[in-house]
Amino acid sequence: MNTGSKPFPKLTSFLIVALILVFVQSPSGHAAGAAAAEASLRPFPQHMTYAAGSIKPSHVTQKQMDAEVGLLYDQFKKKYIKANPYDASQYYVWYNDGGWNDDAITVSEAHGYGMMITAIMAGHDRDAKKLFDGMYRYFRAHPSSLHADLMAWQQADRDGAIIDVNGTDSAIDGDMDIAYSLLLADKQWGSKGTINYRAEAVKVINAIMEGEVHPEHFHLLLGDWVLGSDSDPSFKPATRPSDFMLQHLKEFHKATGDDRWLKVISTTYGIINELHKNYSLETGLLPDFVYRDSADGKYKPVSEFEWKTESGHFLESEFDGAYNYNSCRTPWRITSDYLLTGDKSAYNQLAALNAFVQSKHDEPSAIWSGYSLDGKTKLSEWDGNLEFTAPLMVGAMIDKSSQQWLNDLWDYHTEEANSTALEYRYYYGNSIRLLSMIVASGNWWSPTGIAATDISGHPAEAAIQQALAAGIVNGYPNGTFKPEEAVTRAEFTVMLAKTLKLDGEGAALAFTDAASIAPWAYRSVAQVVQAGWTEGVFTGEFLPGQKLTKGEAAAIIALATKTAAVESTNADAVVTRADAVSLLLSLKK
Repeated sequence: MNTGSKPFPKLTSFLIVALILVFVQSPSGHAAGAAAAEASLRPFPQHMTYAAGSIKPSHVTQKQMDAEVGLLYDQFKKKYIKANPYDASQYYVWYNDGGWNDDAITVSEAHGYGMMITAIMAGHDRDAKKLFDGMYRYFRAHPSSLHADLMAWQQADRDGAIIDVNGTDSAIDGDMDIAYSLLLADKQWGSKGTINYRAEAVKVINAIMEGEVHPEHFHLLLGDWVLGSDSDPSFKPATRPSDFMLQHLKEFHKATGDDRWLKVISTTYGIINELHKNYSLETGLLPDFVYRDSADGKYKPVSEFEWKTESGHFLESEFDGAYNYNSCRTPWRITSDYLLTGDKSAYNQLAALNAFVQSKHDEPSAIWSGYSLDGKTKLSEWDGNLEFTAPLMVGAMIDKSSQQWLNDLWDYHTEEANSTALEYRYYYGNSIRLLSMIVASGNWWSPTGIAATDISGHPAEAAIQQALAAGIVNGYPNGTFKPEEAVTRAEFTVMLAKTLKLDGEGAALAFTDAASIAPWAYRSVAQVVQAGWTEGVFTGEFLPGQKLTKGEAAAIIALATKTAAVESTNADAVVTRADAVSLLLSLKK
């Protein structure tokens, strides 16, 4: 920041801290206080701004897309969200409509889906918080026996009780989605109510790191049972691309500040690109399971190895090394990261997959349910299954040349075209369809404020990304950062009060426009006034929406720190968010 003067270090430090944190309490979705805790702070729809060059369906309006997602959610809720018959305070997602799992009623995978969906659909569904909290209580009622902050992977209804079955350990995909959903809940309802969503999210995230991440190679493990297992074959070198939720991983790093997540992110991108380069250069297809070869340290499809198991395959089927019912989710998972963060580290793989599918099939109903990695072998007689088609809709969003293909995929996934209630449309496909439609409609958002859509090429881009990653600042709910936007008097005052941890109700406000100060800022303004930090700065009117000048900020901070205000040749200029980020990071060096 070029202020034209040399402010005292203490003055500068307080000024920048106050400015950099301003987003958290801004009126664009970050209201604070107990009253806001129960409200939907980011109600559906959110209309995110995705990465530059990405597309959404063009043949329907935003209102029509929102309505379609709402309809699909209503049908999903009706069919799958169930109350625990033995504890009315708990809810779960029923997953056994296919009848393939004996008396099992749900798995942690389904539970994670349900928790994310209900947190996002708050505002559309007035019962969303009730359902989410009930799902949280169900999650807590079924902990993994190995890590209390992870979820036992499967439950059944037996003899008048819902019990854990087929082991009491975890599966990483459900745990990752549950952690992400708790971060969403923190931003959706605040964490000052009965459940401290953010604190609970951090517990789950830390448990994932300790129990479900390889401690040396930093790849994602299959569950918390792996590290303590001495099975043959060993599952410690194994990972699963459908768990490559890269945006989740970035949120986890920002929520905890644990730099080990950066190693996980780097490893995960590396595995994707290694697989694409060596096994699916023309198709971009990723295998269901991957294994790290101890001979050369490379990650390879499990089909590259010989397995001395009773079945002769690695874990689930002869297609463990192919693009099958696990990896069908990868276009949704990996593309969502690109759309929200703009990170192109896996873009080549996504582009290859998008191009391959369009060259292979003329319409969504013809998409195969399983492919060999070279794209030549069809693995199932069934075509057009939603779990395979819906993620490819998200994948099509990366390229403007895919507009018609994206439009066709949208139409294929509407309730009218493929009703949720149809007997042969099962939980797995319906869940992935709804989540993919949320993304395709522009309503998938970041709980920690990932902002990449308007900072590319900005001189402070690296500093902004670093500040976001460190959790110093959040972007706006629609995915923008607004680096050149100034802060208002109200925003600055709220952040000053938060930075200096003021408490109490504050003084009675004598400003003639006190009634115009928004509830999210009123208490902080009163606290700052009581502290005497506005004396001689704001007189008569407060003008909460007016942009704060450098001179005003310097005067307030001088009063707060009991230092002399430094005169500036550009006292009427404003401090941008980008300037504030850059200065704060330079102070940390």
